[in-house]
Amino acid sequence: MGSLWIVFGAIVGVLFILRTLLKSVNWLLYEAKLGAKQYSLPPGDMGWPIVGNMWSFLRAFKSNDPDSFMASFVKRFGKTGIYKVFMFGNPSVVVTTPEACKRVLTDDEKFVPGWPQSAVELIGEKSFIKMPFEEHKRLRRLTSSSINGYEALSVYLKKIEEVVISSLEKWTHMGEIEFLTQMRKLTFKIIIHIFLGSESDHVMEALEREYTVLNLGVRAMRINVPGFAFHKALKARKNLVAIFQSIVDKRKNEKREKLLPGQKAKDMMDALVDVVDENGRKLGDDEIIDIMLMYLNAGHESSGHVTMWATYFLQRHPEFFKKAKEEQEEILRRRPSTQKGLKLEDVRKMDYLSKVIDETLRLITFSLVVFREATSDVNINGYLIPKGWRVLVWFRSVHLDPEIYPKPFEFNPDRWESEVHRAGEFLPFGVGTRLCPGNDLAKLEISVFLHHFLLNYELEQINPKSPVRFLPHTRPMDNCLARIKKRSSV
Repeated sequence: MGSLWIVFGAIVGVLFILRTLLKSVNWLLYEAKLGAKQYSLPPGDMGWPIVGNMWSFLRAFKSNDPDSFMASFVKRFGKTGIYKVFMFGNPSVVVTTPEACKRVLTDDEKFVPGWPQSAVELIGEKSFIKMPFEEHKRLRRLTSSSINGYEALSVYLKKIEEVVISSLEKWTHMGEIEFLTQMRKLTFKIIIHIFLGSESDHVMEALEREYTVLNLGVRAMRINVPGFAFHKALKARKNLVAIFQSIVDKRKNEKREKLLPGQKAKDMMDALVDVVDENGRKLGDDEIIDIMLMYLNAGHESSGHVTMWATYFLQRHPEFFKKAKEEQEEILRRRPSTQKGLKLEDVRKMDYLSKVIDETLRLITFSLVVFREATSDVNINGYLIPKGWRVLVWFRSVHLDPEIYPKPFEFNPDRWESEVHRAGEFLPFGVGTRLCPGNDLAKLEISVFLHHFLLNYELEQINPKSPVRFLPHTRPMDNCLARIKKRSSV
């Protein structure tokens, strides 16, 4: 027996030494070479070789407690608000406080986009997530005019309302539907109209199908092996590029054959095909395709998910449903009897509904993190972020901090009537020069849908206790299987 215990102890000792050596690999590769600077790094854990902290991240976000991932850092290293990790293939620093998040997102000189290579490969080397600051600023100025501002939003409002009304009526006759899936189809139809004018149902369905696969790979590990999400997403990107290339070719042929020089662009695709820089250079097809691929993806995913959740929360909280509905009824009463449909002025009077949307954006935090890269050594909160390291701006920790938002996991739009928040405490669309350019359009879509839903419909969930998954975005596992019912007018 004594010899067995000796063997067992030896095995345990070897395993302990092996574990220690493996846990030291990332330190040797990334920290040791910093010399004395390593002692100024934030506290944290660089995890295992190659995978770093990704297994623990994925394990947490595939459980029913995604916040256990950051909670483990707070428990082990204290509430410093900044931690070193190794994630998405890079030595990184996670920032979780409003002040640090705001600093990283607004300092364009010291922090540039630092998205994982997997995301860049899927969304595109020529898209905004990789584009240098000056080029980003120029193309953002060009493209945002197509989706933001009073004139653009007023033009799109009629189409949005038309799609919302027809979709809601259609759903009442469909029986059980995946509400989230149908919402994504609705927002995709709107975004296609805005960015591509009119395309056939066949093209629209193909695009929507490939985007679904693409999004499942954006937050996945970069494993290009059949059966893995990233491999499937690469195939989806290839198919999307082929579809967009055919549209670009078609538009260029139309311009050569039919359109007069100087004719006003009718949608964003035309704007990108026509744009010329100060040196007379036009965008290449690959640049146009990556920008469009990015915009169409961002333009329907977030608004579709947030609208689903806002509807879900309102249906579950009758007191908030009642307040929001009364506001919509008052807007109807006050508008001229000759007015048909909503106007932008009506939407801007939806004060309480705006609070409902903000509370949904906070609680769900559609984008839990964005990525930056330090261009030089930077000091934040007394800790060093080394040049070349990634910075993960962890929105979720800010939005669910009980010191900022009391009872943060409760849906409570009324909190926005009394709580005053500082810059950096509410970041659903980011902040700074890379603020999401479609934020106003997204809120318009959500407001129009909720306006008509509150007045005339109700949501009956089939599985009200359906589990929730958190990657790539927070959603019920059954995609909110439900029936949409028309309310009695009596």
